[in-house]
Amino acid sequence: MRHYISARPFAPISPTTRMFPPNMPKPPVSQGTTIHDLASRLRRLPPSCGPVRLIGIDGHAGSGKSTFAGHLARALDGAPVLRLDDIASHDELFEWTGRLLAQVIEPLSRGESAHYAPYDWHTRRFGPPRTLPPAPVILVEGVGAGRRALRPQLAALLWMELPHEESWTRGQQRDGEEQREFWAGWVGAERRHFAEDPSRPFADLLVRQLEKGYEVLPGPAKRVGPDQPLTHGDGPSAMC
Repeated sequence: MRHYISARPFAPISPTTRMFPPNMPKPPVSQGTTIHDLASRLRRLPPSCGPVRLIGIDGHAGSGKSTFAGHLARALDGAPVLRLDDIASHDELFEWTGRLLAQVIEPLSRGESAHYAPYDWHTRRFGPPRTLPPAPVILVEGVGAGRRALRPQLAALLWMELPHEESWTRGQQRDGEEQREFWAGWVGAERRHFAEDPSRPFADLLVRQLEKGYEVLPGPAKRVGPDQPLTHGDGPSAMC
C-alpha cells in the first residue's frame, strides 16, 4: 500500500494567489496539453505559501497520483515532492492536518525550510527529520492534498480523474495480498474523509491518465467557489 491537523488559522490569501482568480476566466486546456506545458503554466503562477507555489495533487488511493507527481516533478526540473504517505500514519490516516501545518506549511510560509519526520509504514514509527527547502514549486501529493485546511495555501489543485472503485482495485492489485487487511480499513476511512471534506469540487484541473501520457482538463472549481458549502463528496455522482 502506498500509505497514506486543531489547525492554526492563517491570514486570508489574496485571490491573486489562486491559479484562476474569481474575476479571471479560466483559459481552456486542450487535450494535447503535455506535462511540460502544464509545468510551464505552474511556474508562472504567483507564490501561494510564502515564496513557494504549492501544487496539490489529490485523488483516490490507487488513482496514479505518485506516478504523475514524479513525471511532473521532472518536468519542473526536479521540484520537491511532499508525499502525504510520509505525514500520515496507521493511527492517523487522515487526522494529520495539525502536524502538516506546524512542520511544513508554517515554516514555508515564512520562507524557511520545513522539517518533518517521515513515517515508516513497516516499523510503524516516525523516522529522522527530513528537510524541505522553500523551492519555487513544491508538489504535495496524496489523498487529502486538497483538504479545506490546506487549500488556502495552494497555488493550484489537481485531481486525478479516476473513479474510486477503479482506483481502489488498481491499488489493491498493486499492493498484493499482504496489504489486504490494511485496504479493508482504508476504503472506509477514505469514504468518510471525502464525504466530510471533498477535494474534487475545488480542483482547478482534472488529470486523466491515457494509454500514453495524460489528458489535462479544466476542473470544476470555476463552478464552486472556495467558500461555498458543500453537501456532497467525491463519490460516483461527482465522478461522472
